[in-house]
Amino acid sequence: MTDIAAKLDELTELRAAAEITRLDYEAKREQILQVVQAELEALETEYAPLLEAAAARAETLEAEIKADVLAAGASVKGGGLQAVYVRGRVSWDTAALDDYAANHPEVQGFRRQGAPSVSLRTLK
Repeated sequence: MTDIAAKLDELTELRAAAEITRLDYEAKREQILQVVQAELEALETEYAPLLEAAAARAETLEAEIKADVLAAGASVKGGGLQAVYVRGRVSWDTAALDDYAANHPEVQGFRRQGAPSVSLRTLK
């Protein structure tokens, strides 16, 4: 366990060093961008309305397509996209089934359990 703790400590230090490097990078990047900031703002002003209009129309079309595919109940292919129909997922009340299996062990043959996993979380 101390080996794992040592690796966690090393990972913490590595992440801290990477954060310092990222902050340094962003500061230098900001200095470079200040030289061309006015040109970038003019470009943004020119293109923002066009991009916003395209995004709004795309959002509307996506909603319409999803509604149409749900109504049709089938996937549909277009030129470069496919709208894939996925039927609703089936879920079970695991706690209730575990209680039931305690009295009916024959259902245990139908139980499947995935492999364990590990997630890393930052301590506060």
